[in-house]
Amino acid sequence: MPQEKLAVGFFSFTADEGCMIEFLEILNKYYFDWAKVLDVRYCKQLKSKNDFSALDVAFVEGCISSHTESDKLKKIRENSKYVVSIGSCAINGQPSNLRNFFDEERKKEIQFMLDKFNHLPVIQAPPEVIKIDDFVPGCPMIEAKFVEVLNKYLDTFGVVKNAHTGL
Repeated sequence: MPQEKLAVGFFSFTADEGCMIEFLEILNKYYFDWAKVLDVRYCKQLKSKNDFSALDVAFVEGCISSHTESDKLKKIRENSKYVVSIGSCAINGQPSNLRNFFDEERKKEIQFMLDKFNHLPVIQAPPEVIKIDDFVPGCPMIEAKFVEVLNKYLDTFGVVKNAHTGL
C-alpha cells in the first residue's frame, strides 16, 4: 500500500559523527525534495521529534561501546522495518574500534575509563549486535550510495512521489 512519507530515524553511536555531518551536507542538495517524502522522527542533529517507534527505516552510524548503546540499538531494531548501517564504523567497526587491537599493557592503562563509563570489553559494529538490512560504505558515507539506498526504500514503501521532486 503506497504511503505519503517514509518514517525514518538517524542514530549516532560511538564515532566521530562524520556520516551525520555528511547527511547534513547532502541535505543542502535534497532538503526541499526530501521534506515532501520523509517523516524524520529521530535525528538529534536536526532536533527532530525524538520518536523512534514505528520507523520504516533506521539509519545508524558508529559502533556499540556500552550496554546502554547495545540496548538502544536493539530497541531501534525492534521498532524498525529496516535498519541501514551508514559508514565504515557501522559496517565493520573501523576506525572507531581501534581499542579492540590495543596490546595488554595499553588495555590495562585504559581499563579505569572503561569501568567509569560502563563500556563493553570490546567495541562492536552494529551487525555484530543486530540484523542489518543494508549498508552505505565510506568514511564518511558515500553520498551517491546513500541516495541510492534511500531511493530504494522510498520505492519499497511506495511513497507517493511528487513529479517535481527529482527522486
